[in-house]
Amino acid sequence: MKLGDVIQSSDWKKEKHVPVIECPDVVKAGELFEVTVSVGKDIPHPNTTEHFIAWIDVYFKPDGDKFVCQVGHFDFRAHGESTKGPNKGPAYAHPRVTFSMQVNKPGTLLALSLCNIHGLWEYEKEIKVG
Repeated sequence: MKLGDVIQSSDWKKEKHVPVIECPDVVKAGELFEVTVSVGKDIPHPNTTEHFIAWIDVYFKPDGDKFVCQVGHFDFRAHGESTKGPNKGPAYAHPRVTFSMQVNKPGTLLALSLCNIHGLWEYEKEIKVG
């Protein structure tokens, strides 16, 4: 078995676990642009002590290159845990992150997220340079 065999994908409008990438379709080489990655865009994902998104990874694969580079790793640690019991904690992290990046050539952004119950999920978005 390979890791790719257990990574799931789906239409994010129908599945709450898919990490959705939002950014411009076309960017200028070497110029910063914003990227937002979220899980549960149209269908909210539970954010409880028992069921949560643990992290989101973002990668970039330049067109024509064999390998990806990791752009960021974002952990979500607060899920309502407390000594008072599950879902009674003072803080809840939501699986949404916005960051800036730049690219020098076109390629594909890839996002991978981990649900503690339902495993790994992926999404990708092509980025053009104009």
